[in-house]
Amino acid sequence: MVNRISRRQALKLGGGVVAGAAVAGSLAGSAEAAGDWIRLPIITANIGRKNLGARQAAIAAVRDGDPGNRPFVGWQEISEGDTGEPAMISQSFGDAYTNMFLNHPNSYRVPISVPQPWNLYNSDPIFVHGVVPDVSPPRWINEVVVQHNAHPGLKFTLMNTHYLYNAYNGAQRPNLRPYWDLHKKIHRERVMAHHNNGTLVIWTADTNNPNYDTATAQPNEHSVYTGGIDRINWLPGDGTVQLDFITSKIIPLNVDGHDAHEAIFHIRLA
Repeated sequence: MVNRISRRQALKLGGGVVAGAAVAGSLAGSAEAAGDWIRLPIITANIGRKNLGARQAAIAAVRDGDPGNRPFVGWQEISEGDTGEPAMISQSFGDAYTNMFLNHPNSYRVPISVPQPWNLYNSDPIFVHGVVPDVSPPRWINEVVVQHNAHPGLKFTLMNTHYLYNAYNGAQRPNLRPYWDLHKKIHRERVMAHHNNGTLVIWTADTNNPNYDTATAQPNEHSVYTGGIDRINWLPGDGTVQLDFITSKIIPLNVDGHDAHEAIFHIRLA
């Protein structure tokens, strides 16, 4: 079943926001009946390293990015050249979240915050490449498969990652492009693996490429943001789960040049 595009979505095509679909849990934690739309906020947030004193407020701003609802969050640059962020995330997000990979020995830089009433069905850290001396730490893609507490059939995959800098932005160094290209190759393979299993895939990333298109080049992969380096995309599955894009929002972080990017979806069983 092809993921539908609403009239509201069509109006946004070409305006820097492209159509899509998904929904998350409310603070009340109430689940709607199967077939009803559920609100799903998704945020990608790079917490930088310049104004370290602003990080706690930035993390709280991400938590409150969709007031009255709990967002899923794909984080980047966590514990990368600074300390204290895992405790800040745990404190701000509290017991209503499972902060996956936050304390993973290797893939901790790109954790994922999963809110109630969504349950973790599966998770996997995917290695991309090792340290590039004086350029990049190891790069990973983190994946979670989640299902709604009240509707186990309502399931999707969320991926989060961070590509290296200076290959296709900044200094534009050709010698770094094989690492970036490898990252995109593995990213594509992982999105397609879940897609080919019939699962809706949503992914968040700092791509470090302002001309990034899609992970898979599939005609039905949609992009919420079509400019800049911070992206939220989705690729429909077999149609069992429907995703409807509602709106997008920028969340100022005031730590460095990055602001968080949010997409609001609705999600339901078809």
